[in-house]
Amino acid sequence: MSNRRIGVLAGGDSPEREVSLVSGEHVLAALRETGHDAVLLSIQTADDIVSALSGIDTVFNVLHGGAGEDGTIALLLDVLGVSYPGSRPQACARAMDKARAKEIMKRKGVPVPSGGVYQNNQEITAFCEEALTQYGLPLVIKPCGQGSSIGVHIVADTDDLIETAREVQAQFGPFLIEKYIPGRELTAGILRTEDGDEVLPLVEILPKKAFFNYSAKYDGGMAEFVVPAKIDRAISGTIGEVSLAAHRAIGCFGYSRVDIRLAPDGMPYVLEVNTNPGMTPMSDLPRAAAAAGIDFPSLVQMMLETAK
Repeated sequence: MSNRRIGVLAGGDSPEREVSLVSGEHVLAALRETGHDAVLLSIQTADDIVSALSGIDTVFNVLHGGAGEDGTIALLLDVLGVSYPGSRPQACARAMDKARAKEIMKRKGVPVPSGGVYQNNQEITAFCEEALTQYGLPLVIKPCGQGSSIGVHIVADTDDLIETAREVQAQFGPFLIEKYIPGRELTAGILRTEDGDEVLPLVEILPKKAFFNYSAKYDGGMAEFVVPAKIDRAISGTIGEVSLAAHRAIGCFGYSRVDIRLAPDGMPYVLEVNTNPGMTPMSDLPRAAAAAGIDFPSLVQMMLETAK
């Protein structure tokens, strides 16, 4: 790997473009700090990638959302014979499709919130009324194919339900309605080490807004992060087991981030699995790694070593 040129792929055209660029700059600096020949490949759209790959042996993909995260870029790299760390195309596609990921995890026995999937050929009012009858308020509405909590709404008022659902459908297409799980917001980083897949110290997020939305994730001071999370050892162990089960159910490789809601009764529910977690100073995977004694350059190196 030391003689190979590494391209850090960042930017893209998803709503997470700016976050991706920040991730890219930090990963690039870490790679250079550890002695790698690395360059930043800042692209506008997926159409730019082929020309950007000239002279590149390995791609470190930090595109967030869209084609960068749904398996499209991974598949293209496979076709072009360019190595890259992390999950393969099928796992990326499964994780990015929240409805599909949820069904897969449910079949594998991973606890997930109850809910339903709205497809564009359904009558939206009837769908929302059925969800209200089945799950009650509050309800969570979220797009099937977005990250960073983009398009996510917690609806606590019956009068807002159908209007919010229409707005999400108009902007993003198919969406999930889920039963809201009260409790604690947690995230578990999974990292492949010499000993296999390991769960990093849990991160608890204490947002200053109603929930951990895009602003709370990336605007300084909008959330407090507690790592390691102050959780009973037995419950922490259960969360780790559930997170690993989710990682494996989706077919992730190398690393991932599993978002968890810990209910008051101690049951952890998996909200989603992210195959291409953020690598900004405010991102959860680097925070968890630091709590495990893994500094940022070492984390990037460990991720890079999963390239194939």
